[in-house]
Amino acid sequence: MPAGMQSGPVRGGEEVLMAAERPAEARITVRGAADGFVQEILAGRHQLGSDEPVSVGGTDTGATPYDLLLAALGACTSMTVGMYARRKQWPLMHVTVRLSHSRVHARDCAVCDTEKVMLTVIDRDVEFDGPLSDEQRERLLAIANRCPVHLTLTSRIDIRTTLRAATQKQVPGSDPAS
Repeated sequence: MPAGMQSGPVRGGEEVLMAAERPAEARITVRGAADGFVQEILAGRHQLGSDEPVSVGGTDTGATPYDLLLAALGACTSMTVGMYARRKQWPLMHVTVRLSHSRVHARDCAVCDTEKVMLTVIDRDVEFDGPLSDEQRERLLAIANRCPVHLTLTSRIDIRTTLRAATQKQVPGSDPAS
């Protein structure tokens, strides 16, 4: 295993890397036509779609970007809690995570008089099904708050964007300099 990476659970004698621990080569590609909102998402060998609702000009053929963000948090929460319960051999049967997203006015804001400052709020309800003790439920809730996606979303994030030259097909009779 590469230095600095942590192993996940062991399956069939082989350590499994959690998604957050994959090498940098594991990338996501998103591509869409400029005339609409429909996006094709390639995540390794998996293909997803994203779109916007009809009410905002989309065609509603896929989850919205915020739906996908919430789904990532919900899936990671459920996976992390389930993995912890399996390791502890606790009687957890199912994990259900319900999420919603909103933007609210920031309170106690130093620049609120001069700027409209909004705060992103994600509400997450977690339900643990199984004959668990109150102490086990409290511990699983603490583990839910430590899933890798939760830690990423609550940390400082630096998004580095670079411009890549597009591979353009030249239209016959057109001047590439114009």
